Amino acid sequence: MIIAIDGPAASGKGTLARRLAGHFNLSHLDTGSLYRAVAWQALQRGDPSDPAIAESAARELDASLLQDPRLRQEQVSEASSVVAAIPAVRSALLAFQRDFAHRSEGAVLDGRDVGTVVCPEADIKFFLVATLEARALRRTRELQAPGAGAIYQRVLEDMKARDARDLARRAAPLRAAADAIEIETSLIGADAVFAAALEAIAEHKPSRSGKDWTR
Repeated sequence: MIIAIDGPAASGKGTLARRLAGHFNLSHLDTGSLYRAVAWQALQRGDPSDPAIAESAARELDASLLQDPRLRQEQVSEASSVVAAIPAVRSALLAFQRDFAHRSEGAVLDGRDVGTVVCPEADIKFFLVATLEARALRRTRELQAPGAGAIYQRVLEDMKARDARDLARRAAPLRAAADAIEIETSLIGADAVFAAALEAIAEHKPSRSGKDWTR
């Protein structure tokens, strides 16, 4: 059972992925953490926009970094969008993601190209959307939690630029799979998004596994 969840930054895909993984006892991979880890390593080596530096970091990825809180720094998030646009980086990380998805018990993966490139054969696909303003507000609240100042406008502009990069990149641009179920999250909370996803999964009745996905 493979569940793919895609969407732009701060659309709620990570929260939904974690909740579905916990509910169905599946492994979870935030594919964005791979690119943040590559970005972190590339920043330590020089310019993350340098294809050679970024590719080297991707091929020598230290998986132990995936849970490192330093990956959530704004500088790393911005750099992750830069390295993610480099085809050689995406190619280097593709096998890791596919191997994770095809473990025997199944998995939940969230990112920007899970349903279109990483796992086009996923049993069910979701694409979460929200307005730029709603997403920027969510991200601002996250950043302000540890005491950051009033940075909404900067977050808004940074997110707008990141969206543009994600949509325009030649390698695996951000887009919904043709068979993805879209959930608009601007005006609803995490509980409502989770409920909508569970309902969709129950209706979908994935057949690859004999497990009861309606619970």
